Amino acid sequence: MASFSLLHSATYFPSHSKTSFKPHSTASSTVRCTSQTTPSPAAPPQKHRRSDENIRDEARRRPQLQNLSARYVPFDAPPLSTESYSLDEIVYRSQSGGLLDVQHDFAALKRYDGAFWRNLFDSRVGKTTWPYGSGVWSKKEWVLPEIDDDDIISAFEGNSNLFWAERFGKQYLQMNDLWVKHCGISHTGSFKDLGMTVLVSQVNRLRKMNKPVVGVGCASTGDTSAALSAYCAAAGIPSIVFLPADKISTAQLVQPIANGAFVLSLDTDFDGCMHLIREVTAELPIYLANSLNSLRLEGQKTAAIEILQQFNWEVPDWVIVPGGNLGNIYAFYKGFHMCKELGLVDRIPRLVCAQAANANPLYLHYKSGFDQDFNPMKADTTFASAIQIGDPVSIDRAVYALKKSNGIVEEATEEELMDATALADSTGMFICPHTGVALTALMKLRESGVIEANDRTVVVSTAHGLKFTQSKIEYHSKNIQEMACRLANPPVKVKAEFGSVMDVLKEYLKNNESKNVD
Repeated sequence: MASFSLLHSATYFPSHSKTSFKPHSTASSTVRCTSQTTPSPAAPPQKHRRSDENIRDEARRRPQLQNLSARYVPFDAPPLSTESYSLDEIVYRSQSGGLLDVQHDFAALKRYDGAFWRNLFDSRVGKTTWPYGSGVWSKKEWVLPEIDDDDIISAFEGNSNLFWAERFGKQYLQMNDLWVKHCGISHTGSFKDLGMTVLVSQVNRLRKMNKPVVGVGCASTGDTSAALSAYCAAAGIPSIVFLPADKISTAQLVQPIANGAFVLSLDTDFDGCMHLIREVTAELPIYLANSLNSLRLEGQKTAAIEILQQFNWEVPDWVIVPGGNLGNIYAFYKGFHMCKELGLVDRIPRLVCAQAANANPLYLHYKSGFDQDFNPMKADTTFASAIQIGDPVSIDRAVYALKKSNGIVEEATEEELMDATALADSTGMFICPHTGVALTALMKLRESGVIEANDRTVVVSTAHGLKFTQSKIEYHSKNIQEMACRLANPPVKVKAEFGSVMDVLKEYLKNNESKNVD
């Protein structure tokens, strides 16, 4: 048994672990590994799958870790609380009406040491083995350990680029170690894919168990609806989307439409849509897909683990995350915390949550020292439309994450976030306005000296800039009222004549040379 490879992608168990197999069935086989040891080198990969099977068929023959489990518990429950629910139950709130959290069996996970988990996760990167080609499902044991591989709905999301923002960092912040985690390089162009693959996979499992689920619904400012509709379409599950009319970009609107979602355009804002979808899902057998549902956070936390992997398990000093409904800041904390708790790293980074000043309830709560009761607000319009939320569902989770990570909350005005977006784009990036919010927070914290020049800092980019081209067009056309658009770079109209073109080019080159000298 010592030479047996668990995965065709060279995933393995310690060579001297005791193993026991369940009989073969349509579900994935399982392997029990009870000793905590440092893993031996991976065994040679298995032969390629048989010619008559696909990657799902191959996965059914693969042994898996056994006796790992997770359940719903009240968020931040007292130590003596006994309230819990199976993940196969359809439940969104605790008995007291509070948030739920997915709690993993840490005792079972700790049977394997940190080196085992690091090597296991690293061995799956870049492979096509089902479902581990996904950046989310390559951490399946920490996400949904009990789901059959056959029930998973995945587009091999995650594994997003972490790139060195060299010029931006050096030229504008005097930083040598600034990085951007581009979660917008994912299936539907945003980080929401990471959570939605988990939620829709669990819904797929529930429907196979004949649970009363006829479809999945969400309120959205754009990206959530895109991710939900895409994964539901892949699973053949109806999706229902509540959108605030005229408050999201065309690129965001067309995604759920193209994927066959039933889209309701409502004359309200996101908070109004959220209120309605909660009422509807309480009356109809439609599964709620918003971040009130803690399953999504299990997928989103894997981006934090990816960051550690990409730094060869070295912990950055700071991670800056845009915040709207505030599930993501807690998800990042949870991912980092699990890695520390299970021995993969020895500390967690400090977290920064960045909000648009027009939708900044967490920032105001932070400035009060978290001492007063939280006060939701009516969010004003912001170019960072995905975080235009005044009554965030995950406020308690966010406060918890910030306190535990010695975190900070910063804000960005509309002009600041659009200038930051343009400045980043001028150095080769092409970012969304929400990333502009995060970069503004970084610049303010650098200016105040909170973040130092040599601090390794990661800015999380939550969506692809191509979803927000209209805001860029308006900025570079200087069509935004009461905004200087000081970095606008509009096209220059010139006659199609050699002399006219030469005159314009000479003037441009002269001005550019002058700037470089300065």
